[in-house]
Amino acid sequence: MGKRIEKINSLIKRELSKIIEKEIEFPKNALVTLTRVITGEDLKETKVFFSCYPEEKFDEVLKILENEVHFIQRILNRKLFIKKVPKIKFAKEEKVLEAARIEEILEKLKKEKK
Repeated sequence: MGKRIEKINSLIKRELSKIIEKEIEFPKNALVTLTRVITGEDLKETKVFFSCYPEEKFDEVLKILENEVHFIQRILNRKLFIKKVPKIKFAKEEKVLEAARIEEILEKLKKEKK
C-alpha cells in the first residue's frame, strides 16, 4: 500500500469517526469504534471496519450505519478535499474478535498451568 493511500485511509478514518460520533444515534449503551479503513488504489471504494460493544448489538449498529451511509457519505464528501472521495462500505472487524479469543485461550492456559 502506497503512502498516499495510507494518508487517505487515516484521513477518512479520522473524519468518519467525528461524523459518526456527532451525527449518528446508536442504541443506548452501545460503544462503536472504527478500527481501520482500507481504500482501494483506484479510490472507488473504502471499507470501514468497526467493532461494537456489547457484541450483541452489532447487527443493530450495522443496520443503522447502512441506513445512514448516504447521509454519512454526503458529509464526508464536503469535508474531504480530494478529487475523488471513495464510496463507503461498512464491515465487521473480525481481527479484534480473534485477538480477544486468543487472549481468552491464553488466560485459560495460564490458569491451568498453575
